[in-house]
Formats: sequence, structure tokens, C-alpha cells
Amino acid sequence: MKKRLLLLLISFILTACSGLSENKDAKKNVEIFQINPAGEGQTYTLHFVPGKAHNHPTFAIWLETAEGDFIQTLYVTQSLATGWFGHGQLDAGRWKDEPGISIRRATLPYWLHKSGILKNGEGDMPVPENPAADGFTGATPRGEFYLTLKSDIKPELPYRFMLEINQTWDWNPYWHNNKYPDDFDYKSSSQPALVYSVMIDSHDPSELYYLNPIGHSHYGGKNGKLYTDLSTLTTALDIIREVSVRMGDGS
Repeated sequence: MKKRLLLLLISFILTACSGLSENKDAKKNVEIFQINPAGEGQTYTLHFVPGKAHNHPTFAIWLETAEGDFIQTLYVTQSLATGWFGHGQLDAGRWKDEPGISIRRATLPYWLHKSGILKNGEGDMPVPENPAADGFTGATPRGEFYLTLKSDIKPELPYRFMLEINQTWDWNPYWHNNKYPDDFDYKSSSQPALVYSVMIDSHDPSELYYLNPIGHSHYGGKNGKLYTDLSTLTTALDIIREVSVRMGDGS
């Protein structure tokens, strides 16, 4: 009996230690970034859990009023902010298998229009010599991450916390490669960029806000409208498993 109890105890200890090791390794894989630490406004901690379709997406985070007026960009992935992508554009209809400059108006059209970079699909897209959102950019995280963000001013409550995300060449039966054969911008996007939002009505750090999809952008970046019908999107809805934001630096 004592021998059996001893074996059970050893088994329990080994299992617990294994679990601790796995949790420790899991935490190592979670990336932590800090953006605009010198900002004098509100601090936010965003937690991003990737979904099963996550594969190096481009995204932007910003604030806007409850009425939808743009306040400030908090973060945008470096590729879009500089126009320098992992697969650079060679010429119309062709892509390089190496980094280079690429003009992609369909990547995040809602943010591009909200921030004033584009108007009715027209405008100067960011390039290395003239980047966008300087000081609010970073490399695309590889998986789950925490992002500590700081605004320049503390917005008046209530307001919206926004995120737009897109994954290049993410085709599905509706948004297929031949749907708009003459639209090069569309071919760099596939399924349109997905827009997430949550209304912030308190700066209490105990409040946890979950962002939810509210619509998608124009497939070719021709305007800044929000299209609320998500029935044609498939894998685009699985880029994110869960995304939340809390006030403060998470400490």
C-alpha cells in the first residue's frame, strides 16, 4: 500500500513539474512590445491571441470618437508604415520573392482613409523615405503577444478602440484570384481587411474590453467605407482567436 502511494506521489510530482515546464515555455513564446512610452495620455495593454488562420498579418490600431472621428494612431505594422514588404512588387501583376517596396492600398483601407493618408482611394502611400505613423510602428509579431500602447492625450469618454487586420493572398471561394482580374490592389489583399472595435467607457484598469469584428473594408482600397456584411469572409475571421485591451501597463 505504501509503495503504491509512493508511486502515485512521484507520478503527481512529475506531472506537476512537466506542467510548470510547459507553462514556462509557453510564456517564453509570448512576445511583449512597448510603443510610444513617452506619450502623456492613456496607457493600454492589448492582448492578441492568434487564430488558426494567422500567418503574418498586417494590422493597425487607433482611437476614434464615439461618433467615428479619428483621434490618433497607436500602432501600425512596419511593413505598411514604410511600404517595405517581405514580397516586394516588381511590376503590375508580379511579385518578388524577396523584400522590397510595394504599394498596397487594399491592405488596411479603413485605417488609411481614417488617418487621412488616402482619400477616395487616392493619396501618397507610405514609402521608406516618407513613412507613416513615425514612432508608432513595429515588426509584425509572430504569434501571441502583449502590446503596451500610449496615446499622446487622454481621450474623453466614451470613445472607440479600433483595430484593422489583413492577410495577403488569403483567398476563399467568394474572394478568389479571378474575381477582379484587372484590380491589382485587390490581388494583394484577397479577402478584404477586417475591422474590429470596442467602445471604451471607463479608464478603470480592472475593466477588460474585448474587440469584436464590425465589418470589412473595400476589397481594393478604393474608399474608406465600412461594409458590415461578413457572410463572405471565412479564414479572415480566424486570423484572430481573441483580442482584448485593458487600461494601464498590465503590471
